Amino acid sequence: KVLAEHDQLRKEADDLGPRGELDYWKRKLSKFNYLMEQLKNPDVKAVLGVLTAAKSKSLKKWRALDIRITDAANEAKDNVKYLYSLEKYYDPLYSSDPVSMVDAIPGLINAIKMIQSISQYYNTSEKISSLFVKVGAQ
Repeated sequence: KVLAEHDQLRKEADDLGPRGELDYWKRKLSKFNYLMEQLKNPDVKAVLGVLTAAKSKSLKKWRALDIRITDAANEAKDNVKYLYSLEKYYDPLYSSDPVSMVDAIPGLINAIKMIQSISQYYNTSEKISSLFVKVGAQ
């Protein structure tokens, strides 16, 4: 269910700012960290041992799900890390008057550019465009 939600197209308010993006990925990270902890449970490992010993066909499906969960958890962790790095640049958008905000814009643009070039997951035009829309809305 969590993977299905992760794969769905996001629906969000038009006025959602960059903090909303960070909050979204923090919630994702929390969900996937919980799943990752469950996968490390000794009972789960025992079941996997039995499936392996029995050469079960279910094991292939399980491994595919495990890979998807791990990848989604890594994506959420990566995105939270990079969005936190933007916080000092987008905070003035929330607390300053429009004239004072102008000083923060170049740093914010450069930080987003850095994220786009370095991040393994946040480097698609779709995600960067969405982030720019959120910054613009704020």
